[in-house]
Amino acid sequence: MGNATILPPTMHALVIDRPGEAGELHLAEVPAPVAVLDELIVRVIAAGINPIDAKTRAGKGVSAAITGYPAVLGNDFSGVVVSAPYEHFPLQPGDEVYGMARVPRTTGSYAEYLPVSSLSVTRKPARLSHAEAAAVPVAALTAWGMVVELAEAAPGQRMLIHAGSGGVGHFAVQFAKAFGAHVTATGSTRNLDFLRQLGADEVIDYTTTRFDEVLSGLDSVIDLIGNVHDSTGTRSLAVLRPGGILVNAPTGSWPTMAADAAVAGIRATGYKVAASGRTLDFITELIDDGIVRVHVDRVFDLADGAEAHRLLETGHTRGKIVLRVADAAAPDAPARFAGLAGLAGADGPRP
Repeated sequence: MGNATILPPTMHALVIDRPGEAGELHLAEVPAPVAVLDELIVRVIAAGINPIDAKTRAGKGVSAAITGYPAVLGNDFSGVVVSAPYEHFPLQPGDEVYGMARVPRTTGSYAEYLPVSSLSVTRKPARLSHAEAAAVPVAALTAWGMVVELAEAAPGQRMLIHAGSGGVGHFAVQFAKAFGAHVTATGSTRNLDFLRQLGADEVIDYTTTRFDEVLSGLDSVIDLIGNVHDSTGTRSLAVLRPGGILVNAPTGSWPTMAADAAVAGIRATGYKVAASGRTLDFITELIDDGIVRVHVDRVFDLADGAEAHRLLETGHTRGKIVLRVADAAAPDAPARFAGLAGLAGADGPRP
C-alpha cells in the first residue's frame, strides 16, 4: 500500500465566479478538498471536458445546484490516488485511476485535487495515457447506458446513431458493433472515413443526404442531437419500426419528445449518465482488449480552458477535448499550467 500524501491547504484550479461566456473561466487558488466517508482524493493529471460543463458554465446544465462561487467544473478525470478511505480499500495511494466526479455536489476535475466517491472510480486502462483515459468516463458511460442498457444492442439489430463522430457518438458506434448490431451513423463529410474506421456499417453525410429519405424500419435510434437542428429528433421517429426505441441524451434539446413519440407510436426516452466505477470496469476491459479505442481531438493546458470550451461549443470536434492539469511524472510537484510541447503525438496526447 502507498503512503497517503499530505495535501496543501490550497490548490490551483480553473474556476468561474459567475455564469457566463467561456471567458469567465480563469485560474485561481481555492481550498484543497477534504475527503469524507468513502471518498478518495485523486491528484488529477488530466480532465476531459463535456457539453454539460459548457452548459453549466453558461448558466444552464446543473448550474442551479451550484451553492457558491468560485465554482470548479469538470466531471471526467484521470489521475493518481493520494488518499484512500481506509487501509484495505482496493485502491491505494499511488494507484492510477479514472472516473467521473459529481459536480456540483463536489468540486470538479479542473483542479489539482479531486474528492471522488469510491463507487465512481476504478483503475485506469493500462493501454491509455492519462489524457486518453480522461476522455472516457462521461462520454463512454453515456454511450453504454444508451446503446447497451436501453437500446439493448444485439446481433441482427439495426441501429442509427446520430453525430457518431463526437465524444459520445464515437463510443456509441463502437459499443453497438461490439454487441453485434448493424450500425448506420450520421456525420459530416470530413468524418465519414472516421466513422467507417470506428466500425459503422453504413454512413450518411447529413450535409448532402436526408437520413429519413433513405432509412426505414430500424430497431433503434441513438439521438445525440434532438431537435436543435433540422428537426432531427422528430424525423428520427419516422425511420423506426413499430415498437422500435429512440434514446435521446441532450434531453433539453427536444421538449416535446414524449408527446411526439406517442403520436408516432414509438417508444422514446431520455437518458442521464450515472457515475459507475463498475460499468467503467467493463469499458476498461474493452479498451485494454483493443475492441474500443479512444479519440482525443485536442489537449489544452488548464490555463487555456476558455479556449477549449470555445472549441467544444463549435459542435464540430471529433472525439473528445482534454485539459492537461499536471505532470504524471511528478507526484509531489504538479506541473502547474506548463506548456503542451511534446504532448500530442501521432497516437494522441501522452502526458
